[in-house]
Amino acid sequence: MTTISKSIQGGEFLIRDTEAQAIFIPEEFTEEQRMMAQACQDFIDTEINPNIEEIDSMKNPQLVPSLFKKAGELGLLGISVPEEYGGLGMSFNTSMLIADIIGGAGSFSTTYGAHTGIGTLPILYYGTEDQKQKYLPKLATGEWAACYCLTEPDAGSDANSGKTKATLTPDGKHYLINGQKMWISNAGFADLFIVFAKIEDDKNLTAFIVEKTFGGITMNEEEKKLGIKGSSTRQVFFNDCPVPVENMLSDRGNGFKIAVNILNIGRVKLGAGVLGGVRGVTSLSIKYSTDRKQFGVSINTFGAIKSKLAEMATKIFATESLCYRAGQDIEDRMVALTADGLPDAEAKLKALEQFAIEAAIAKVHGSEVLDYVVDQGVQIYGGMGYSADAPMERAYRDARISRIYEGTNEINRMLMVGMVLKRAMKGEINLFEPAMAVAAELTSVPSFESIDASELFAVEKDILKKLKKVFLMVGGKAAMSLQDRIEDEQEIMMNLADVMIEIYAAESAILRAEKIASKNGEDGAKNQIAMAKIYLYEAVDKIEASAKEAIVSFAKGDEQKVLLMGLKRFTKPDFINVKELRRQIADYMIAQGKYPF
Repeated sequence: MTTISKSIQGGEFLIRDTEAQAIFIPEEFTEEQRMMAQACQDFIDTEINPNIEEIDSMKNPQLVPSLFKKAGELGLLGISVPEEYGGLGMSFNTSMLIADIIGGAGSFSTTYGAHTGIGTLPILYYGTEDQKQKYLPKLATGEWAACYCLTEPDAGSDANSGKTKATLTPDGKHYLINGQKMWISNAGFADLFIVFAKIEDDKNLTAFIVEKTFGGITMNEEEKKLGIKGSSTRQVFFNDCPVPVENMLSDRGNGFKIAVNILNIGRVKLGAGVLGGVRGVTSLSIKYSTDRKQFGVSINTFGAIKSKLAEMATKIFATESLCYRAGQDIEDRMVALTADGLPDAEAKLKALEQFAIEAAIAKVHGSEVLDYVVDQGVQIYGGMGYSADAPMERAYRDARISRIYEGTNEINRMLMVGMVLKRAMKGEINLFEPAMAVAAELTSVPSFESIDASELFAVEKDILKKLKKVFLMVGGKAAMSLQDRIEDEQEIMMNLADVMIEIYAAESAILRAEKIASKNGEDGAKNQIAMAKIYLYEAVDKIEASAKEAIVSFAKGDEQKVLLMGLKRFTKPDFINVKELRRQIADYMIAQGKYPF
């Protein structure tokens, strides 16, 4: 594990350089963590994959609950739950690793994530000691299944506008909950519901722990969905559902804060949670391209196929890099806050809140890489990719939900930029001073500092510095020009978010490749170095396009010209032979017969 003390704040990657040795990379997982990951993979191989058709058909309503209980028996449901409550009490990044592996379990990954994340963690982080003692052992072992009831027909992204009500009974012993929730994962077999409702005319939601046996709970039939067909998704109706007052979770009116913080956890784990799936799709694509013959040869001998395989791997490598970098930053902050005397649950929440920006980046990047990879997988399979008899059809359908749940990618883009700007206004991130320095640089004579190109990634790190100046230049000028109206300019917010995402992903890939090279030598890390260079090369173009669109949306005249000239100055790529690097990566993967990184 990374032992270097870090004081970086969430979002500060935009203004600070990070050393490769200061980040965690997945190659550093311990033997114990790898054994846990292997146990998870064995569970998928023996219990999920042989039953995948039956799971998706939902003809056997007892199958998924029985598999869920087996996961509990193996300890997979209690990774994040402390030992005193029946769990394994493992680290945050270990829970990220298990979310990663379970991502290859198709629909079951949604069942797993809904229970271990949004179903269990509200009690772990916000419950009283009595609530934890009563419920966490049942949830950690799989004796009980949990679900999370937030979304309503008229309250999706605007969750706090929910109409579900909780009314105190005259004797003061119960709240009667009335309302409707929808898109509730695991609802069909859940024993426990985390329910959000408003008391009287409160502005904010309050959270409650509701047992199914309390009564007053009915449901619609299972939703008919595009994908993740094997996961239970139902509408849930509460009709005078009596909930003991001691089952209020945290304080009255604190429900919205609970929802926001728990979704932060869900987002960063969704980023990791695509990885098992995308690796599996890539490995299947490599195998199929080897077996499929056209014109007398395997199609993986064709440059067009090699390009696709290498591009799939490059994007996966970047997602892995940024997710585990963020996961360890969160974990390190948890440890530091606990050492400073904060209670364990509060320390975890503050750490997650601190890196909410990176969590949103992980969710958006991961879900969009997932969509890209499954789409390319279908293309490599050709006509068979469109057939329900081949694995790509299910992967393609299952992938689509990831850009929607835990907050749509559009909402997450606006959230991440909004959080950066708010933290800058509060002085938590020194954003405006570097932005002013970049603005002054635009009217000065460009400096031509020499770069030692013989040093690994010296050129790439210089490019990264300039890309960060792009965000400071465009974001700073947009904030100054638009002021309070910037959040109404959603297109510009999303442009800025895309710049942020690509900077974080490219930097994470480069730092990971550098750290691998420091251990294995440059020749031993040549494919990782190639992927990092390709990712950055492509990121420069994406950042230039997004920044240009933002500039011409708010700036005019001479100001626009200056900004566009600055953009041109800051987005000069290092021209590399992308074709040859992709062929190198693809040839290595084809020789290995799988995604091997």
